[in-house]
Amino acid sequence: MTSGSVTFRNGALFDGGRLHFGVAIIFRDGSLAALLPEETARNEGEVIDLNGDILCPGYVDLQVNGGDGIMFNDDPSVSTIRRMAAAHRRLGVVSLLPTLITDTPEKTGAAINAAIQAVRQSVPGVAGLHLEGPHLSIARKGAHDGALIRPMEDGDLKALIAAADELPCLMVTLAPESVSVQQVQALFNAGILVSLGHSDADFATCQSYAAAGARCVTHLFNAMSQMGSREPGLVGAALANGGLSAGLIADGIHVHPEVMRAAWAAKTAPGQIFLVSDAMAVAGTDQTVFELEGRRITRTERRLTLDDGTLAGADLDLTTAIHTLVSQVGVPLQDALAAATTYPASLIGQTSAQPLPYSLMIRISAALDSCAWLSELN
Repeated sequence: MTSGSVTFRNGALFDGGRLHFGVAIIFRDGSLAALLPEETARNEGEVIDLNGDILCPGYVDLQVNGGDGIMFNDDPSVSTIRRMAAAHRRLGVVSLLPTLITDTPEKTGAAINAAIQAVRQSVPGVAGLHLEGPHLSIARKGAHDGALIRPMEDGDLKALIAAADELPCLMVTLAPESVSVQQVQALFNAGILVSLGHSDADFATCQSYAAAGARCVTHLFNAMSQMGSREPGLVGAALANGGLSAGLIADGIHVHPEVMRAAWAAKTAPGQIFLVSDAMAVAGTDQTVFELEGRRITRTERRLTLDDGTLAGADLDLTTAIHTLVSQVGVPLQDALAAATTYPASLIGQTSAQPLPYSLMIRISAALDSCAWLSELN
């Protein structure tokens, strides 16, 4: 929709901050123009009955490893990023960080160059790049290839700082075991979003790295030191430190709903828990088997696992994650929507466009089990 008017009735609007019920939602010339009491509002242009559905800004996903049958690691190129972004757009994602899992220096360099070129070419939906590794902890490697995990060297640091100058957002997941406090300070000073993850570090160490500039934690509870009675670990640091936000894979598999409930209640502000898909090649497809650097990953009953049973990413979209938060964890719908939109957008420096653009809005079913782009419905 680029011109004319359309009026939505019998539904709700999430504007990035509030969930509005009982309103007529009017778009004019491609932007949100008015929210009026439904009982008194006059129709303008085409009239659409939402049947209880929700209009919402498109999702922001900061951890996307693949989609449309391919992995970013398979071919870190602009064409791969374009395919991934298109696949996730069909799942409601307006902005994403293509994510490279621990790989060789050559692959890492190719991924950086591909992301820079994708941004220069204005590939729709590409907000930058997420490098998940290789500077992690062997003890908490998860599905990452331990042979490729290594300490950060001066050349790595220089390459990341140079890349940050060319990207709207560069997010780097790292572990204190492989990166120094001084290196984290340098990354922070360069504007890089440092996220702690795949680490067995203790609480005090994690707090010191947060003080040095880390602002995020990657897939809370997974591949990290856990909270114990005498040692809170990285989980405890993520919840106690208001300067840290934390990504969450809310599929009910990676983290039990009751654990998510406790974490949600315990999280210290202003940092927020936000949703990530941690999506792999199968996203947007019915594919059941794929490979990550020669290792087979099988899709069975919403689980993605290596042959030894290790979880390897997630079979998840953000609409399903919102449904999990609301139906199994008890998070208010408004907060769950913010966890897929406003919270991650704010973390990478994006603000909601005002007025809301019609072309970047999605319609989420009342059952929270599907979504569609408004621009593709008319």
